[in-house]
Amino acid sequence: MSRIRAVDHAHAPAASKPLLDAVQQSLGLTPNLFKVTAHSPHTLEGLLGLNGSLSKGRLTAAEREAIALTVAQINGCNYCLSAHSALGRGAGLSDSDIADARRATSSDPKLAAILDFARTLVLSRGHAGDQDLAGLRALGLGDAEILEIVGNTVLNIFTNYINNAAGTEVDFPLVEAELSAAA
Repeated sequence: MSRIRAVDHAHAPAASKPLLDAVQQSLGLTPNLFKVTAHSPHTLEGLLGLNGSLSKGRLTAAEREAIALTVAQINGCNYCLSAHSALGRGAGLSDSDIADARRATSSDPKLAAILDFARTLVLSRGHAGDQDLAGLRALGLGDAEILEIVGNTVLNIFTNYINNAAGTEVDFPLVEAELSAAA
């Protein structure tokens, strides 16, 4: 049940309208996450800015989508699980990859380490240990990639919290969190 409704473009704050137009142009649709966030043009601008910046980084689209799935599962965000399952398929993740990412694992050692680190960040509220970073570095990830994992984790916590607090109506094929699988 939606607690903060998605705004219709015609009734969106004036400063949100060009941002919603950019989402529509980029994705070919405007997901409810952005319509809900449009109530606050500054929040929407921040969300789009962080998302846009991180999409230009060193992590692949598939890696970013896998992080999103790991974080959404932990936070019990059905909206983000649904959206990133669909987007993950578009980024090349198989159904098996998606299921693995929800469990913070992968058959690819590098991706498994990335997802384990994202999981650690969420569960420890950012207090990763020296061994966590050393494990990533042993797989060839540098400081830039480590910071991008942190950035993508935070971006997804942000969207999870927006959707969980707002009760955003899911406008993707529904995928529900399995809370026992999160920890």
